[in-house]
Formats: sequence, structure tokens, C-alpha cells
Amino acid sequence: VQLQASGGGLVQAGGSLRLSCVASGSMFPRNRMAWYRQAPGKQREMVAVITSGGTTNYFDSVKGRFTISRDNAKNTVYLQMDSLKPEDTAVYSCALASTDWARFDYWGQGTLVTVSS
Repeated sequence: VQLQASGGGLVQAGGSLRLSCVASGSMFPRNRMAWYRQAPGKQREMVAVITSGGTTNYFDSVKGRFTISRDNAKNTVYLQMDSLKPEDTAVYSCALASTDWARFDYWGQGTLVTVSS
């Protein structure tokens, strides 16, 4: 299984970015997918998760601003990030679990999101 994330960059506060993560080598429609982030000097935290059936869940600090979605035909999961804040600055990684009940065993390389004030 391989995960390739893209879409990070530098954006001003209040702006938007959309991250993409393409999975290969997995039964993507069955997979639970998530986005994590890690800011400098902080622990990694889960940002959003989406099940194989499309149920979503979000970290409290991003609710109402971030949207996770998936396109099974493209083996891709997205993270639409709106109203970005400087505290959203982090390396964002996608993760894959083989089923909705499995743990996240596969990780992408991460893409850097920098939000300037």
C-alpha cells in the first residue's frame, strides 16, 4: 500500500487549501481514511476521518472549517480546509486502515501547510 499526499503550501490566514491523498495497492472502497497533522514541537493529532460508508468525524478545532471527502473511483481522499488559521500550520499526512475496524497501519509522506498571519 502506498499513499501519496499533495496540495500543501503557504496561505494567508482566512484562506483555503485542498489536500489530496491517492492510495494504491489497497481495496480503497473498504478502507477507512484519515488526515493527521503534526505541528513543530507538538504531538501528532487526528484532524478528520471518513469511513468506507462516508461517515465523517472531526477534531474539535477544525469542525465547521475542514471537510473530508473521498472519491472511490479515483482512490483519493480529500481535505478541504477553509478559514485557515496560523495554528493550523503543520505537516498533514493521510492514513489508511484496511477496514472500518482496523487501526491505521499505512501512512503517506506528509505535505506541509503553512498559514501566515
